[in-house]
Amino acid sequence: MKSNTATNVVQGDLFSGFGGATNASSDSVRERLPMPDAKVTFYQNFFDFQESDEMFQILLNEINWRQDRMKLYGKEIDLPRKTAWYGDQNKSYTFSGIHLDPEPWTPTLMQVKQRIEEVAEVEFNSVLLNLYRHGNDGISWHTDAEPELGENPVIGSVSFGGARRFMFRHRQDPDLKAEVELTHGSFLLMAGETQHFWQHQIPKTSRKVEPRINMTFRIIID
Repeated sequence: MKSNTATNVVQGDLFSGFGGATNASSDSVRERLPMPDAKVTFYQNFFDFQESDEMFQILLNEINWRQDRMKLYGKEIDLPRKTAWYGDQNKSYTFSGIHLDPEPWTPTLMQVKQRIEEVAEVEFNSVLLNLYRHGNDGISWHTDAEPELGENPVIGSVSFGGARRFMFRHRQDPDLKAEVELTHGSFLLMAGETQHFWQHQIPKTSRKVEPRINMTFRIIID
């Protein structure tokens, strides 16, 4: 699978990613997305198929999924997905008016965290999980730029389950867009000034898609 970046995105070195050893699957393909004002690296098949299947089932059953609600145009509605927040003690997080206190790390979450930290070269202290049950679940345009994430957040996004489109658009130049398909076992790393200049979304779709679990590992600053 090749990432579908738009033709109006400046072309760059697709494979100039992050250094260091990794325990990624030998089939993993590392691709630096050619996006100006950003540092985004995509690893397809970072986790192999068998372990991705196993982790999906474990997470689906062991995570304490919750149905949060948010206000939209004065009305309170369900988020179009289920969520959970896990992490170090006292690493709380607030988005869209929803306050989340962390649940303790599970062995599976710790296993995923340690694997991606070898590539990201940072130590994550929290993770936001999203369960997309079907094509009517998604997330609208946003940036991961809440104050508790610091000036230049490092976001490590791992996906298990059905593949979904992940779309970018530049906040200052609407002609700059990019897109990648987040596949089963993939890892997307966003760093640098990405959150200052780019929004992202998982659009809803009328196509039949399999359930998907996404984990966005983060660093909550003190």
